[in-house]
Amino acid sequence: MQDLSAPRFAIYYTPPQDHPLTVAASKWLGRDAFARENVVVGAGVGEPGITSDPRRYGFHATLKAPFRLKEGTSVEALERALRGFAATISVCPIGHLRIDLIGGFFALVPVHPLPTLRGFASRVVETFDRFRAPMDADDLKRRMSHQLDDVETTNLVTSGYPYVRDRFRFHMTLTDRVPEEQRAGMRDRLDAVFQPYLSEDYHIDTLSLFVQEHRSADFVVRSQFALKTGSALKLAV
Repeated sequence: MQDLSAPRFAIYYTPPQDHPLTVAASKWLGRDAFARENVVVGAGVGEPGITSDPRRYGFHATLKAPFRLKEGTSVEALERALRGFAATISVCPIGHLRIDLIGGFFALVPVHPLPTLRGFASRVVETFDRFRAPMDADDLKRRMSHQLDDVETTNLVTSGYPYVRDRFRFHMTLTDRVPEEQRAGMRDRLDAVFQPYLSEDYHIDTLSLFVQEHRSADFVVRSQFALKTGSALKLAV
């Protein structure tokens, strides 16, 4: 039986800690995922139902969704594999960003989605799936309770996450689900915070390993690897 107290890991993209977009997102979410203890008072803090979920996961775009380590593997082996992978793969263009509504929540998405993004994410999923423990029955049941089609259900069973391969969509979540009558006002608030940072030509130039130490913990950056360098840039844990 899977140990539900064991940490979960995820492979995400996030800009560097000192990047203006990361700083703005940390203030909005009320938490800097690079810092274990530091909590930033921001625009979304203290308002239930606005930033609870993205605050917990930290500012990021999912490449490989959270998973527990398979028996016989280790986080050190995972990091060695990430280091080697980063040393051999080129940066992936994202382009400019825009604020969009996805399934009722707001997120940053590419202005012009690129097929290379989907291919890059699929390669990450497939390369590191050997480290993933099978999903616990409760987690599988919880995921299956969502409205998934046949392809998404297959993805969930085979890869631990519904939105991979053809169903992948690059996004960096900013809010919880927002009621329809509040969406216009929320978009205005998000525009005021994030518009100054969206015209940069973004790239996936690092891979970040996030860790959640236990089920109720926030995800934090454990290590970050620059593509084509093979070196860990930052260690937050």
